[in-house]
This record gives sequence, C-alpha cells and structure tokens, in this order.
Amino acid sequence: MNRVESLFRSLRKSKRCGVIAYVTCGDGDTVRFVEELEAAGADAIELGVPFSDPIADGPVIQAASQRALMNGTTIRDLFTIARAVRERSQIPLIAFSYLNPIMRYGMDRFANDAAAAGIDGVLITDLPPESADGTFRKAGLATTFLLAPTSTGARIRAVDRASRGFVYYVSTTGVTGTRSDLDPALITRLAEVRAKLRNPIAVGFGISRREHYELLRDQCDAIVVGSALVRAIEEKRSPGEALRGIVG
Repeated sequence: MNRVESLFRSLRKSKRCGVIAYVTCGDGDTVRFVEELEAAGADAIELGVPFSDPIADGPVIQAASQRALMNGTTIRDLFTIARAVRERSQIPLIAFSYLNPIMRYGMDRFANDAAAAGIDGVLITDLPPESADGTFRKAGLATTFLLAPTSTGARIRAVDRASRGFVYYVSTTGVTGTRSDLDPALITRLAEVRAKLRNPIAVGFGISRREHYELLRDQCDAIVVGSALVRAIEEKRSPGEALRGIVG
C-alpha cells in the first residue's frame, strides 16, 4: 500500500473529506508552493506536467503550462521537484499529465523514474482505462482515472476496476477553472456514482469557494482544488492562503 492508498484509508476511517491541491511544475517555486499547501491543510499534491495542448484545462492552467514551458520545464523537472519534496515531507504526490509527454519519455521509464523519485500515483487525463496495461501498477504507483457526469454504468465499472487509490469525478462537463456555482445536479449524481464504486472518490473541476467545500465535504472522500491555487500563483499570492480561504 502506497501513500495515496494509505491516505484514503485513513480518510475513510476518520470520516474526513481530504484535500488534494494541484500545482503546475515549473510555474514558480513549486517545492516552496508544496510546502505552503501542506502547511495550509493539503493532504496530497497533484504535480502537473506542463503540456502545450492541455485540452481538459481552462485558461488559468493553460497559462500556467505556458509559463512553465517558457521556463524550460520538462518531465525530468517533475522528478527533481518530487525528490526535493521527499527530502522534507511524506505527503502523497500524484503526477498529473497528458499521455503524449509520457509516451515520448517512455511509459516504463516514466513509471520507474516516478517511483524512484518518490511519486505515489499517476493521473493521465486522456488515457482511457481500456488502454492501461499495468505499467504504472508494476512500479507500485496508484492509478487514477476520470469519471464525468455523462459516464454510463459500464464506464463507471471500467474506471473503478482500473483505478487504484481513488477515482476522480469531474464535477461538470467542460474544462477546469474557477466557478461561482457548482452543477445543481452534482450531489444527486455523485451519490449515484459513489454507490457503484469500490474505490474512494475525489471531486474536482471548479471547486474554488468555501461554500463548494462545505457542500461536498460529506459527499465524497476528497476534493481537488486547482485553478484557484494556480491563479493565486499567477497573481503572486500565496497558494497556501488561497487554500485556507476555501477549506478553512
């Protein structure tokens, strides 16, 4: 059992909603940001690999990816950041990426290098569960796949079978980004999906306000906060303070 699995087991035992914080690697001092976020209450960190065509992301994270790429950030920097975090923290680290950069790097090579750097899990947004061949699991990494409001019963079962650690539920159709209001049908749909899963479930996309967290904290195992933190970094504000404004 790795850190991601241990975290979710602990969250379920304590009946607490965890907090997963997203940052884009290379968009500023990522190691310091991770420290701030952990101090602010983050239970796990998604380390985003910058990509030139992040089709699931809204303008805030797209801009962060561009800034990171302009800084020369590569997959190797993901591992450097993870090793630096591991020197001072045992917080679970999840590599968040699109498939293309990992394929170019080499799937087996990526899995082994990620595990060696202290990364605990992988979330590849555009990798369908049918195409997962066990490479990441062999390296001891938790594997997370996405579910959407439009996911059918068959898709829910397929994602649940392929996932290890937790399932990521996208709160609404569309891309990442801060939103004033969550989808009114989210809670009902979330309850339906959760009843069909054996894995814990985390909810992300659009969670950017205290009222969002309050609405969801009893409905899922964890929330994911991304764009609100990345926007804080863009505006030269502390992502830790931004996170505390959402989760207290």
